[in-house]
Amino acid sequence: MKQNFTVRQGALDGIEAFLSVAQHRSFRRAAAQLGVTPSAISQAVRALETRIGAALFIRTTRSVGLTEAGERFLLRAKPAFEELVAASEVARDLGQRPTGLLRITVPRPVVTLLLEPILASFHQAYPEIELEIAATQESVDIAAEGFDAGIRLGEFIAPDMVVVRLTPPFPLVVVGSPDYLRARKRPERIDDLRDHACLRLRRADGSIAPWRFVDGNKTLEVIVAGPLIAHDVPTLLAAAMQGLGLVQVPHPLARAPIANGQLQALLPSFAITTPGVFLYYPSKRQLLPKLRAFIEHIKYRSADGPRRERRRIVQDRARANSS
Repeated sequence: MKQNFTVRQGALDGIEAFLSVAQHRSFRRAAAQLGVTPSAISQAVRALETRIGAALFIRTTRSVGLTEAGERFLLRAKPAFEELVAASEVARDLGQRPTGLLRITVPRPVVTLLLEPILASFHQAYPEIELEIAATQESVDIAAEGFDAGIRLGEFIAPDMVVVRLTPPFPLVVVGSPDYLRARKRPERIDDLRDHACLRLRRADGSIAPWRFVDGNKTLEVIVAGPLIAHDVPTLLAAAMQGLGLVQVPHPLARAPIANGQLQALLPSFAITTPGVFLYYPSKRQLLPKLRAFIEHIKYRSADGPRRERRRIVQDRARANSS
């Protein structure tokens, strides 16, 4: 059943006119302050008195005074109206310039990959924005949880979101440390993983993520086993660098350890490519200046990132195929 509004439609009409007349004790001076005619002020006040059901002013040819109802109404209406005006100014400020609290939900690996390099420069560029980063593997309803935006792999974003690409597509790579591989035969085929210690990720829903590959035109999900299950990728990557086993991770996270020799890439011809990382938010109408500033800043700081990433992927695959 449809409920009545707590505040009736038009209930705030005439409040500003009443307050101005009460301040000046004059319909003429109130009209001058608000830039309307005395007749318009008089009509607004009379309509307010009619809705309330009580006279608010005592009018004579020489003066204007408040009735007892007017005094009581003024006592409550003045601070409430001032608070409404202040609230409107705060909201208008948020809609016109980059300021306020910006809340973003993001997986922990992306914090290291994309956000840490730009935190200082973003604060310097927009000192009036408070940036809150909630690092979680869980899929978050950003509207219900009060977030301005989220960052996720493109394949895990709801189709009704507005998305902004932050990285190019990249492969998921299997990597292992030289110490681990010295004691074991390097896997050449996907089936060879049965003979290896594979470090696994537990998803937010409680399931353990399978490893994903491509074999020709087929996409495969492979159940692996090993000595460690973790809830985040950085923990698994650190364990792999310590020689505990193999791990499948996004290539950008493994690039530096591969380059400095801490890890070696395995099974490159079976690596599956993910769509990349995207920022997402509910509606273009909700793109406040603070979020627009963040998007423009992170895209500007990594403007050459997609080209560099594609070059690195080609070079890494060429090295792997020649070894």
